[in-house]
Amino acid sequence: MGNGIAQVFAQFGNDVNLIDVKQDYLDRAMGVIEKNLGRMVKKEKISQDDATATLGRLNGATDLKAASDSDLVVEAVFENFEVKKEIFTTLDGICGPNTILASNTSSISLTKIAGVTNRADKVIGMHFMNPVPIMKLVEIICGQATSDETLATVTKVAEDLGKVPVTVQDYPGFIANRLLMPMINEAAYCLMEGVADKEAIDTVMKLGMAHPMGPLALADFIGLDICLDIMEVLYDGFGDSKYRPCPLLRRMADAGYLGRKSGRGFYEYD
Repeated sequence: MGNGIAQVFAQFGNDVNLIDVKQDYLDRAMGVIEKNLGRMVKKEKISQDDATATLGRLNGATDLKAASDSDLVVEAVFENFEVKKEIFTTLDGICGPNTILASNTSSISLTKIAGVTNRADKVIGMHFMNPVPIMKLVEIICGQATSDETLATVTKVAEDLGKVPVTVQDYPGFIANRLLMPMINEAAYCLMEGVADKEAIDTVMKLGMAHPMGPLALADFIGLDICLDIMEVLYDGFGDSKYRPCPLLRRMADAGYLGRKSGRGFYEYD
């Protein structure tokens, strides 16, 4: 998600610091961006000059201090509040008072994240969809204290990136994952209970509901660990048994069967 967000911002004329914990991760991210841009050039969606200029606007760093002069910082680490807490606490201390701090979180409370900073009015959610360069939607999530000015600024930023922003209030899972993840979770229950095999479950949703990808294949694409994390956020946030994570989903995540990124999930991948 991070490299996709960085690519889109750079494509639309912004200077971007792409920050990660290791140089190896940055090198990998830049390689993905170059590959994506090369594919766009080949399909004649952008020119080679555009691709070169985009890469020229990207700078890699392994220290959060590289964000100190930024007008907007978008955090895109995995769904773990303690990690996000550390990042936002650090950013709050090193960034200027007018810097907006955004999170790409897909489920964690923006109010809770904002609460670890001294600028809760300037903390907001920018939940991009994956893959970021292709998907148009951005959920803009307002925390309890997010100001109207911050909302207006970030909405305009999303529009300037060619995205379609949708404003959402701060409730567990927001809209996208509050609807999507229970469907994936229920598909896992159907598989666990032997209602049908994985191919049949995915085929029903693709051909019967016109979904471009079946829920189990989509879970593999997202990552089963991430699906589990989001279901736990929904379950904890609402206290409703309908959000209870499927035991099969939990068992597979515990086994390291995380989907495409691990080579095996509900399906196997080369």
